Amino acid sequence: MPNTTQPTFKPRTVMENDTKLSGKQNKASPSQLTKASAKPQLTTTRTPSMRPTKSNKSGKNKTIKKSKEKKRKKDNKTQKKKAIQPTTPSPYFMNNYCPPECALLVQCSDKGVNTVPYGIPYNARYILLMNNHINSIQLDLFNDYTSMEFLVLSNNQLTDGAIEGAFEGIPALKRLYLDKNLLKSVPNDLPVSLEELRLDNNRVRVLSEAAWARLLSPLCNLRTLNLDHNQLTSVPLGLPLSIKENKIFKVAPGAFRTLSVLHQLDMSHNTLRQVPRQLPQGLHSVALTHNKIQSVPRDAFCWGNKSLSGLVQVQLEHNLIDLGKLDAQAFRCLRGFQVVHFY
Repeated sequence: MPNTTQPTFKPRTVMENDTKLSGKQNKASPSQLTKASAKPQLTTTRTPSMRPTKSNKSGKNKTIKKSKEKKRKKDNKTQKKKAIQPTTPSPYFMNNYCPPECALLVQCSDKGVNTVPYGIPYNARYILLMNNHINSIQLDLFNDYTSMEFLVLSNNQLTDGAIEGAFEGIPALKRLYLDKNLLKSVPNDLPVSLEELRLDNNRVRVLSEAAWARLLSPLCNLRTLNLDHNQLTSVPLGLPLSIKENKIFKVAPGAFRTLSVLHQLDMSHNTLRQVPRQLPQGLHSVALTHNKIQSVPRDAFCWGNKSLSGLVQVQLEHNLIDLGKLDAQAFRCLRGFQVVHFY
């Protein structure tokens, strides 16, 4: 009996030990599992280290967006500058070039165009087209410009036929500059509203009195007429009575000499620097007041074979004459100094 119990006892002890060991193992395994399961949790807690990477990407995206925004604004500014100051001048205007509130002045000078640009706003008041190669004006082009007051076509290549009928349909035009062109006559269809007309530096020749009267007498508002540097040999007759400024600063020697029947000559309120030379010998009176006369040439009043002049009155008031520097020989043919009025 003892032999049978011992073998049975020992295995039981082993079993108990095994059970205890297995219990320990089972107790240890949860901890090990916990530790094992804890490790991935730690690694997952370390995963936020990847989040800064994501935030960096978003930061870069923001930086890229900002740079794109700056570039877009810069491009917009560049486009606006280009719109305000076009680098390549075009002879054609677009409708959006000039908003209504900014269309008072249209500047299209020095563009090298040979025709008046299309598309100029109809409410423009001042149109500047000087220093181009314009050689013709389209018929009825300006008829719709009812607000235009000032038109400058100086220094172009306009001829008489090129401007025929171009200006008569402008009801508000007050100042017209046609100087430095190729005109041989005064335009015959100017609007009656005109107050200033510049035709200097053209090829205007002598016209008959009737022609001048027909061309200029309807201009009842004309106050300033500039005809210097042309091919005129005499002062036009029949000028409008409204003229207050026909600004003569120089008269060529003998310009009035051929006017043998001229009795009265009035050149007051100009900018003459000396008395004109070789005045007509048939003159009875000469008015040269309110000029800038400083000298009287010897052949102004006294020239030719006549020993005595027919002048009875010479008005030289309001000038810059220095009596101490006057040449007495300039008055040798007059009937005494009482004829000449200095003050």
